[in-house]
Amino acid sequence: MKIPKDLKYTKEHEWVRFEEDDLAVIGITDYAQNELGDIVYVELPEVGDQVETMESFGTIEAVKTVADLYSPVTGTVDEINDTLADEPELVNSDPYGDGWMIKVRTKEAPDDLLTPEEYKDMIG
Repeated sequence: MKIPKDLKYTKEHEWVRFEEDDLAVIGITDYAQNELGDIVYVELPEVGDQVETMESFGTIEAVKTVADLYSPVTGTVDEINDTLADEPELVNSDPYGDGWMIKVRTKEAPDDLLTPEEYKDMIG
């Protein structure tokens, strides 16, 4: 199970990478995509939408189930991964790379995000 060291995590299995210019890149973890199974659809917000910490910003549909996606940060959606509309399976094949979901412009990183070690301990 891949758990990159340069990311932060939520208990709901999203990852976030903080980049320059207050930009946070968000996706779901390798563990989450593995638990969901084959992903067939991803519903994302529109550019310019507001997202709130730990509130749903979209849904992800797999063969087995549909799950909500939760934002690790509060801010404005700056970019969405349009490629997922035609290739949702990228979340399965590259959850930390081409399978990213949204980029949010945010002013702060929440204090309660998990470190890679804490996330690893949580999923066992």
